[in-house]
Amino acid sequence: MTIRIGNAPCSWGVEFADDPRNPPWRKVLQDCAEAGYKGIELGPVGFMPEDPAVLVEALAEHDLELIGGVVFRAFHDPAQWDDVLDGTHRTCKALNAHGAKHLVLIDSISERRAPTAGRANESEQMDAAEWSAFSDRLAEAARIGTEDYGLIVGIHAHAGGFMDFEPELERLLNEVDEKILKICFDTGHHSYAGFDPVAFIKRHIDRISYMHFKDIDPTVKADAIANRTGFYDACGQGIFCKLGLGDVDFPAVRQVLLDAGFDGWCTVEQDCDPTLDVTPMADARYNREYLESIGFK
Repeated sequence: MTIRIGNAPCSWGVEFADDPRNPPWRKVLQDCAEAGYKGIELGPVGFMPEDPAVLVEALAEHDLELIGGVVFRAFHDPAQWDDVLDGTHRTCKALNAHGAKHLVLIDSISERRAPTAGRANESEQMDAAEWSAFSDRLAEAARIGTEDYGLIVGIHAHAGGFMDFEPELERLLNEVDEKILKICFDTGHHSYAGFDPVAFIKRHIDRISYMHFKDIDPTVKADAIANRTGFYDACGQGIFCKLGLGDVDFPAVRQVLLDAGFDGWCTVEQDCDPTLDVTPMADARYNREYLESIGFK
């Protein structure tokens, strides 16, 4: 059994490929390697070069393995289906080109859901027909990744989208065949949503194929809930903190993974707002050292 620790471009503030505030992709690879990581995610498709020859040379230069990639697009919006398919196929092709195995599906932030992130009892719900179509779109993307490209596909709950709270995640898991859809479990988003990450991991460890390590500042979270702060404002207030400084019990997470014989990647994601005074390189090194201090190697 081997647990390997990677990082992702979102830790450098990279959420969208065309954001002019993004750091150069080569700088992200360099920083990731210098901070002690051996693997990195693709980031939003289009951020890193889609020419395999260019990226493979850069990955080799920094002794990095490509772990996986994320389709962070509006699965909740039927009008955006062509955009979702574009992101799915391009990400799958990029992963196959580099031997990466993990395709992660995330419903992007919705204007209908962002204002009530973290507050399940206040969040707008889809009606039966809308949910059925939403579930079918996620299932089709999972089928494409699994059957057409031979990847391991995981659903990832995310604050501010329509796949956010634990009951929604478990509903989808009951509806979509485990053969095509696993779980990419994000510790921080589960905490932000108001649920216990460790308890969920224990219940669903057999279906978890990939992990995202994220922590949540409990003070910022409590203020966000009390003040009904929306997702974007909470991000600006620093709700995603360095690992070990928030309310996620990472030693307990590690123990559950060890007890289950988890074998694979756990990727650090300390989402940051590039408009703030952030220090992604220092934070990446800090997070790596923290994980080593509790037994991750």
